Amino acid sequence: MDGSADQHLVAIEVTVNGESRQTTIRPNLLLVDFLRYELGLTGTKEGCSVGVCGACSVLVDGKITTSCLTLAAMTDGCEITTAEGLADQDQLLPIQQSFIDHGGFQCGICTSGQVIAAKALLDQNANPTEAEIKDWMMGNLCRCTGYYGIIRSIENAAGE
Repeated sequence: MDGSADQHLVAIEVTVNGESRQTTIRPNLLLVDFLRYELGLTGTKEGCSVGVCGACSVLVDGKITTSCLTLAAMTDGCEITTAEGLADQDQLLPIQQSFIDHGGFQCGICTSGQVIAAKALLDQNANPTEAEIKDWMMGNLCRCTGYYGIIRSIENAAGE
């Protein structure tokens, strides 16, 4: 090869879970694949690949984002938070501890996306009603139907 394949790469600089990263990627690389396969952050799950299940949810500049529909190149200059970046060292966030304490997970596939979405909700509304929780969390599906535990977990983490 003559190296022309390198001409099709784009340089990005992102901050992922507080760590600055500079790299070159294919312009069509999805954010979920960048996080999982380029950075090894497997907490972000790919469930449906069409943006309807929420399993791949991450925060990009503090806003909930479906990483299976987002090109990694679009996050150049952004701050990305994945499930791995929520806890402060060994100290879980109240929403993470609440998911453990109140049965907010079952099989675990949707859990990281559920926790990311719940954090985004509580960042915006520290004391949501049950109706507000249900409305906000509609974009995150749980195949085990653990919705009662998820709602209970968010209600118990609210205000902490």
